[in-house]
Amino acid sequence: MKTIDLRSDTVTQPTQAMREAMAIASVGDDVYQDDPTMIELETYAAQLVGKEAALFVPSGTMGNQLCLMTHTQRGDEIVTGANNHIVIHEVGAVGLLSQANLRTLHHPDDFIEPLSFKQAIRSNDIHEPRTRVLSMENALSNGKVMPLSMMKENYEIAKGHDIAVHLDGARLFNASTHLKVDVKEMTQYCDSVMFCLSKGLCAPVGSMIAGSKEFIERARKYRKLLGGGMRQTGILAAAGLISLKEMTQRLHIDHENAKYLGLKLKETGLFNVKLDDIHINMVFFDAIDPDFDHDAFAHNLLENNVKINPNHNGYRFVTHYWVTKEDIDHVIDLVKAYGKA
Repeated sequence: MKTIDLRSDTVTQPTQAMREAMAIASVGDDVYQDDPTMIELETYAAQLVGKEAALFVPSGTMGNQLCLMTHTQRGDEIVTGANNHIVIHEVGAVGLLSQANLRTLHHPDDFIEPLSFKQAIRSNDIHEPRTRVLSMENALSNGKVMPLSMMKENYEIAKGHDIAVHLDGARLFNASTHLKVDVKEMTQYCDSVMFCLSKGLCAPVGSMIAGSKEFIERARKYRKLLGGGMRQTGILAAAGLISLKEMTQRLHIDHENAKYLGLKLKETGLFNVKLDDIHINMVFFDAIDPDFDHDAFAHNLLENNVKINPNHNGYRFVTHYWVTKEDIDHVIDLVKAYGKA
């Protein structure tokens, strides 16, 4: 029986087309920069996001950290959202690797509000660190997408103060799909960007960073320092090319399925569902009944081959390539049956 995995889009597996492309990929030694498939991927990725150059990295976390290391010097300060990935989910790597400070901003939607950003920029006072980087995230891990106008205003403020702008775009193409714009409309408002090939794009491994040629060459050296210099990476690049050329074109299906899932969950009468917050492929909700047995609910679904994350102040279900509308109907039937038991 098929397992339906709603925990995250990180659980996606490579498509059959990816597996076949990986099997026959032309490869070389990427540290020598002579892997033809990786060269193709990095060239295509840079063009796709409107930057001069791009670099493959094993993970989104490494990509973010390489960008921040490349932008900063010890003691510099990075302004970012209080709940952004680099703050919450990257093991405090900024302090360890870049030896930089984080100045976090709070916003109800976790956006970077331009006025708050402007007020957070340090002065030239001898007691204060240098504000060197603004790190934005879009789409955010709360499933929301920051408006393009807000990105533009933040970027213009940053440029007026000689501040570099990094974009954590782990789900960059989900965000551009929601905004109905070409991805370059977003990446024009950053100096560096990281985006994942995995997650909703289904590649088994890897992310990309992109920026100026000079920036990427410096980041390449830091990648080697962190152990990210790899050899026959064309096997992975082959899947990444399919991610960017094909899988980016179908993300609207995952978004539509998420809205459908949210509506159906609400109709069960068991949950409060934040329907207006379904911007991409994530559905957030919580139980109406304060005595709802979260452990029993998760266990019941697991017994029926549906995987979800434990409840931590609410649930998050994530749709992706391997979750169909029929799968959603099956899950809803299970939820209704549990509610009647």
